[in-house]
Amino acid sequence: MSNNNNGYPSNARAWATVAILMVAYVLSFIDRQILNLLVGPIRRDLLISDTQMSLLMGLSFALFYTVCGIPLGRLADTRSRRGLIAIGILFWSAATAACGMARLYWQFLICRIGVGVGEAALSPAAYSLIADSFPAERRATAISVYSMGVYLGSGLAFLFGGLVIKLASAQGDVLLPIVGEVRPWQLIFLALGAAGVLFTLLMLAVKEPARRGVGAGVVVPLADVGRYIRANKRTVLCHNFGFAGLAFAGYGSAAWIPTFFIRTYGWDAGQVGIVYGAIVAVFGCLGIVFGGRLADWMAKRGSSDANMRVGFYAALGAAPFVLAFPLMESALWAAILVAPAVFFLSMPFGVAPAAIQEIMPNSMRGQASAIYLFVITLIGLGIGPTAVALVTDYVFADDTALRYSLLIVTSIAVFSSIVLLSMSLKPYRESVVRLQQWSAEPA
Repeated sequence: MSNNNNGYPSNARAWATVAILMVAYVLSFIDRQILNLLVGPIRRDLLISDTQMSLLMGLSFALFYTVCGIPLGRLADTRSRRGLIAIGILFWSAATAACGMARLYWQFLICRIGVGVGEAALSPAAYSLIADSFPAERRATAISVYSMGVYLGSGLAFLFGGLVIKLASAQGDVLLPIVGEVRPWQLIFLALGAAGVLFTLLMLAVKEPARRGVGAGVVVPLADVGRYIRANKRTVLCHNFGFAGLAFAGYGSAAWIPTFFIRTYGWDAGQVGIVYGAIVAVFGCLGIVFGGRLADWMAKRGSSDANMRVGFYAALGAAPFVLAFPLMESALWAAILVAPAVFFLSMPFGVAPAAIQEIMPNSMRGQASAIYLFVITLIGLGIGPTAVALVTDYVFADDTALRYSLLIVTSIAVFSSIVLLSMSLKPYRESVVRLQQWSAEPA
């Protein structure tokens, strides 16, 4: 049974591809986010501050993830996307395992850079594979299901980390062959690296779909890519920076919410991991799939800016909850209000990359997606966690004031996104028309 009569892969094959890519995304986010639950033991063993820890969480990863993402996105437009992803998984898994052998801060920093370089290969190629596997009216849902990996991975990182911390706290250090004695947090990184290497074999089951759409299979000079993006600069700027504000709020809060519960309410890391991990996995997945389904529903009813409009609605929905949860006097109410905050902050991150696919020629999709990932990752993951840490360390100079740092940083980011995404709707509709006109021009 085919998706339609235009030669797309069968439903079974298309969704199998999405499922495998989603698992890869889950692994990447476990490797990326596990650090957020291990602040205490890593700070203790490496003798570092909150700000130094935030550089491991964010900037060291994000800077190289973004810089490498654009050339890897260009490769995704012309080379084997499956092969590119497989090499990336091997590289980031080896770097994750190396994190488990780090004994000094600079060693850990270099390993996190390696994780960022490897993970940069995944999403531009994955977006392109999915866009060529589904017709336009089903892409937002398909990309949203792939993007569930963000929240499944983050949730599992907290759940897995919390359970391991509970078990390891009773057992203490572990003696491994060849590696020697390792701390419980180091064992987590070694196990995750090994799992990633084994998963690479599953990429053999992914089949490359035919490239389709405007400009499919054509190598476009970088100058032409730049010219096309400049013609859509209002759309691209409002899209990238509007969604980057939500990523800033999402990454900044996710990095420090576990520590917020530990410092403010006296929870232990195992308890935080189980509760917050469950919230992220459940409400993050519900939010991102709801966003994709809502956008596809709106698109079928003639809304050409459906993907952008869903992002705007998500920012509006998130605002009251990011203002409220840090101020709660009880841990229970804080956790209850974190759930809808996670739901609304997750809603845009299937529709945001889907929006790019609808305004870019096929031969530029990987590169445009890489630019989008460059912006949201550098601002969201690169600056978000560090912004919260800087406010805690240098504005309040008090670890217990973390709740106010979260409130200030996330609320400013969300309200900035509301403004930018509201400004994006009209130029986005114009960009959709511009692509149709571009495709009608003679070669």
